[in-house]
Amino acid sequence: MQESGKVVVVSQHYPPDPSTTAAIMAAISERLAQEADVLVLSGTAGSAIAPSAGKPEVVEVRNRMPGKARLLKRALAELLFTARTFVAMLAKLRRGDVTVTVPAPFMLPYAFAAAAKLKGARSVLIMHDLYPDVLVMAGLLKPKSVLAKAMHALNAPMFRALDAVVIIGRDTEKLLLRYRGMTRDKIRFIPNWATLPPGVRAIAPDNPYRRSLLARYVVGLSGNLGFTHDPVIVFEAARLLRDNSDIHFLLSGWGVGFDQLKALQAKAKLPNVTLVDRVEDEQLEAFLSAADAWIIPYRKNVAGVSVPSRFYNLLAIGRPVILVSEADAEAALTVTEHDVGWVVEPGNADELAKTVGRAAVSIDPQRAERAAEISERFDFRIAMDEYCGLIRELAQKKLD
Repeated sequence: MQESGKVVVVSQHYPPDPSTTAAIMAAISERLAQEADVLVLSGTAGSAIAPSAGKPEVVEVRNRMPGKARLLKRALAELLFTARTFVAMLAKLRRGDVTVTVPAPFMLPYAFAAAAKLKGARSVLIMHDLYPDVLVMAGLLKPKSVLAKAMHALNAPMFRALDAVVIIGRDTEKLLLRYRGMTRDKIRFIPNWATLPPGVRAIAPDNPYRRSLLARYVVGLSGNLGFTHDPVIVFEAARLLRDNSDIHFLLSGWGVGFDQLKALQAKAKLPNVTLVDRVEDEQLEAFLSAADAWIIPYRKNVAGVSVPSRFYNLLAIGRPVILVSEADAEAALTVTEHDVGWVVEPGNADELAKTVGRAAVSIDPQRAERAAEISERFDFRIAMDEYCGLIRELAQKKLD
């Protein structure tokens, strides 16, 4: 990298925030810090740390985060955070720096790209979610609403200003290329990675999350259940299978979707459903090993918009995945290309119930082995080498 340049990572979420985004951005920042000076502009309270050898410096940008269900207050808070971050970037960036961010909050990339351009810095956007598409998918925006049209209009100049866009799913590329400001040479495919070592975990009767369940086959749900997910389809599939004593649903997570599941179960009291509050990282491997298969339920139109990070850990432990999504979504492509699970049409609880029933009577040890083997492609070291290579390339590139 250029001796005069540094890397500035901008992230609303950073440890001690327990989110997946925080963990990803911290991993990238710490790996880049082995090769360059790294400054993190963080929106998480308690994240600030002084620089040290081989470690990034973390500076907090004041940020208040209301609950996700309080949409208006959250939008105003995120707008303020974006404005504060823009000012912080103008103060901290220097010509020749390389800066990296993710679209959280969704308005941040616009301010990020503008600040980088004004200061003569290179810019990289890691496309975890594509806006406004993800808001439309979640039902929070109408496709032809004023806000959706405004975001589409702003995306083109933003993409022109960016030097690189990292996509974590192959299905995102075609959506990005709709914009005149985006070209294929700016797009880099760097998928996320498994955090658990690959290897088939045995189904153990004494597993603490399984031993109280009498069913022969356990299907699970785990992770953040946000506006893009459809937990209701899982509950309705469980309702359809309530008389099948061989199958039990082990459901865990957090977010608005898990609150939905709690409310549904409080009313229905299905005998084949067990709810477990959010599982801490130390217990994640044991929890994921408790089920025979795992469901990832998305709403319609997920292709190109969002990729489930939890998918890679499910493969790593050797579990088949039942994915509720379009067939051309990134995770669905992996499932079908390597026969490591099933893909179900979004919104079709009957089909999901039938698929769970088929999975329960078609247990295939080779499918589990394939899943663990495939997960080796989604390796932390491979991803970090790709990120370092991209940052190095941009740092050495002549400025306009």
